[in-house]
Order: sequence, then structure tokens, then C-alpha cells
Amino acid sequence: MQEFIELLKYLFLGIFQGFTEPIPVSSSGHLVIVQQLLDFELEGLNFEILVNFGSLVAVLMIYWNDLMRLAKNGISYIFTKDDAQKDDFDFILYLFIGTVPAGVLGILLGDIIENELSGVQTVGITLIITGVALWIIRNIRGSKNDGQLTWKDALIVGLAQAVALIPGISRSGATIVAAMLLGMKQETALRFSFLLFIPVSLGTMLLSIDELLNDNLAEQWVGYAIAFIASILASYVSLKWFMNIMARGNLKYFAFYCFIVGGLVILFL
Repeated sequence: MQEFIELLKYLFLGIFQGFTEPIPVSSSGHLVIVQQLLDFELEGLNFEILVNFGSLVAVLMIYWNDLMRLAKNGISYIFTKDDAQKDDFDFILYLFIGTVPAGVLGILLGDIIENELSGVQTVGITLIITGVALWIIRNIRGSKNDGQLTWKDALIVGLAQAVALIPGISRSGATIVAAMLLGMKQETALRFSFLLFIPVSLGTMLLSIDELLNDNLAEQWVGYAIAFIASILASYVSLKWFMNIMARGNLKYFAFYCFIVGGLVILFL
């Protein structure tokens, strides 16, 4: 019975992380809160990395056509210099530029973030910060499309993604807030945010695979597999839902949510 209950916890954590990853409420912060509430501690970042990879699979499924177009046109532009394909080539470059800050800071400060900034009180504070940022952009409607981005835009959005390494600062929220403050259309901000998620998540998974295989995976592989599959399904549903929310411009509701949850965490946890 005890083992069954633990598997249910893995299922719940996979669903919870998967559903909160695409929306701007910080999946990592919620994972900290839920583990505190369930008194179920998962040592280190390996479990989070695994379920985060499940979210990556969902993002790849949803943006597959965009990725194939970017890859085809980007490679073709190298050989043909066709101006019609230049925007896609530049977009790929901007994704690489935007990936650098989180990659560098993750390597340099990953241990500090895990050991010093993963407390539940910190999450409460950073959720409120996320809420404030979402509130600021709630009525912004940008005009920049994919072909109007610059390397400076990419770098600033990448820096916002790096800040989101801190639990409670939403990755999607931080990048979308930065993108919209830079004047991007909602669709462009959303696309750039989630395509930017791909190299960071993939890189994190590849850098951690040895540690993951040598950690609890052998002992808890059933639970980890359940959480991974649950994360894929929940992330897919959540991202599709969030895309509709973005189209209607209802980000203020996520701000309210972050204020409420952050306040409750500070007061009671």
C-alpha cells in the first residue's frame, strides 16, 4: 500500500509539474510547494529535470511544424541567400543568442540556486514578483512579428529566462513579459518563448543524464516513468489552453493567482 501511495504521488507531481510548466506560474516553484504539502522530498534536481523533459516533448509536438520550417529554411538560406528565407535563419540565430544567458548562469550558479534559493519562503516571494510582472503587461499589445526581431531582443529575453532559474520565477512568464515589453506581438512572444525553452531543456537533460542514471532512477524507475508520461500529457493540454488564453489577452488572471498563492505560502508555509 505504501508503494502504491508513493506511485500516486509521482503521478500527481508529474501532472502538476507538466500542467504548470507552460503557464506563467512557475512549475519549479509549485513543485517545491507541493513537496512541502505532501511531505514528499525528492533530493536534488534530477526528478525536476526528468519531468521538465516531458514538457519538452509536449512543446516539440505542438511546435513541430514551426521547427521543421525553421530548419528547412535556415539551412537553405546558408546556400542560397534567398531573402525570403532570411527571417527564419535570423530567428534561429536569435534562439541561440537567447539560450546563452541561462546556459552560462545555470552552469555557474546552479548549485547555489539549488541549495540557497529553493526554500518555500523564497518561492512565495518570487511568485508575487512573477505576479507583478504579469500585471504590468496585462494590457500590452505589441506590433513586432518574427521578422522584426533583433539580437538585442533575443539577448534581453534570454536574460529573463536566466532569471527564471530561481524557483517561483516563471520561465514562460519571464520570457513572455520581456518579449511583450520589447513590443512583440502575443503570438511571436509565445512562439519565441517556447522555442527558446527547447535548447535549454535539452541541454539540461543531456548534462544531467549521467547523474540521473546513477541516482534514484534504478530504484524509482516506475515512479519516474509515470511522472514523465504524465508530464507530457499535462504539458500538451496546458500549452494548448495557454495559447488560447494568450490570444484573448487574459494574463491578469495568472497575476491574481500568483499573488494569492505567493501570499498563502508566505503566511502559512
